[in-house]
This record gives sequence, C-alpha cells and structure tokens, in this order.
Amino acid sequence: MSKTGELFEELVRVIAKLRDPNGGCPWDLAQTHDTLKPYLIEESYEVIDAIESPAAQRSAKLREELGDVLLQVVLHAQVANDEKTFCIDDIVKNLTEKLVRRHPHVFGDKKASNPTEAVNNWESVKANDRGKAKSLLDGLPRSLPALLHSHKIGEKVARVGFEWDTPNSVALKVKEELDEFLLELHHDGKSEKCKEELGDLLFTLAQLARKLGYDAEETLRAANDKFTERFQTMETSSSKPLGDLSFEALHELWDKVKAAPSSK
Repeated sequence: MSKTGELFEELVRVIAKLRDPNGGCPWDLAQTHDTLKPYLIEESYEVIDAIESPAAQRSAKLREELGDVLLQVVLHAQVANDEKTFCIDDIVKNLTEKLVRRHPHVFGDKKASNPTEAVNNWESVKANDRGKAKSLLDGLPRSLPALLHSHKIGEKVARVGFEWDTPNSVALKVKEELDEFLLELHHDGKSEKCKEELGDLLFTLAQLARKLGYDAEETLRAANDKFTERFQTMETSSSKPLGDLSFEALHELWDKVKAAPSSK
C-alpha cells in the first residue's frame, strides 16, 4: 500500500474510534448529517480564506483547512457507516468512477482541445447520468449562496438561448427592475411586493455581473472588504467614538477617508 493509502486508512480508523460507543468522544457520537452541516460550510469558507491569504502564509493555512474539510467528509462517511447506509469506500469508488466516466477526452475516445470542450464533455455525460430531467434547473442546490445560485441559474438557461445579447441589454433590465422597486418602495416599503421587486433587482444585478464576466460573489466580497477597510479607518482616525458623532459628521469623515490616497 502507498504511503498516501496508509495515512488515509489511519485517518479513517481515528474517526471510527471517535465514533465508537465504547470509549469514543461524546461530541462525535452525538453528531448526525444534519448537525454537521454548518461545520462543512464553515470549513469550506475557511479554505477560501486560506487561498486568499498572503503568499507566505498560504501553504500552511491551506494544508490545515483542507484537512478540516477532509475531516468533515470522513466524519460524514463514518456517520453513514454507523447507520449502515454507505461507507468511505463507496464514496471513493463512486467518485473515481464518475471522474473517469465524465472525462471521456482523457479516458476514452472523445476530444477536448480547450477547457470549454472539456466542460461540454463533462456536462454531456452528467446529463446522461441523471437521465431525463424534469427541468434544466434540476440539480442546482438551493443551499448555495444566493448570488452564486443566481449566477448558476443564468448559466444554465443561457445554454438554451434564454439570455441577453449584450451587457448593455442586461443593464437596461437592471434599470427597469430598479424603477419597479423604487415605485413599490415609494408606495409601501414594507410590502411583500416591494421585497419581491428588490429580489428581482438583485437577481438581475447578478446576471449583469455574469454577463460582464465577473463573479458576483467575489465582486460583492471585494465591496464588503473595501467598506470594512474604510469604516475601520474611520474608527481609528476619529477623535471621538463614532457613536458620539452626528449624521453629518459621520458622512464628512467617510468622505475624507474615501478621498484619501490609500483608500481603495
């Protein structure tokens, strides 16, 4: 057995011991697929943070965070094994077979000279795997972050031509949705209709980002980071606590920070 195989088997044995009713860990024994959901999401985001960390720290952080994600996978597998539904071997076997099947340009006689052709091959096999779907949008997890979900919806429907021609045509739709939202806001900002129109506006903005080639999640995250940096500069540069400043003074300070050369 390879060193990797030995190390992986040792990890599986450790997790099994943690879940052993005779001497295992009470916390691990109490976990279910449902209770573990937030940890998998949290660990996945920590992997993203590690990837985006400074280069000098990236390798060590990424190694640790990927290990935490792997822990969640093996722990879920052990929970399933304890329930006698499936085990880690089933996961690895199914994954390996899927990777081979969905890469016919590597393991078969299909051709793919660029990433787009490779993705098309993958999607074609994936469609055959799933059989006849009721909808093109079947299989999109509703638990995705909402902006990412909107992006994925737009990608899917664009494949059958349900798509704007240009970014400018999407921008016109954004203006239309904004006007509809503002109309409802003026009428009753607490109504369900106003909330619905705001949702339509957000969805269309996600499509504009996609059409421009931007990742809506990354774009909004960058805006969040920029706001956070500016607000924290306000906190450190103010002679008084921000809560003691007037509305006008707060906005004057914001404009000053925003205009500073170091501000993004």
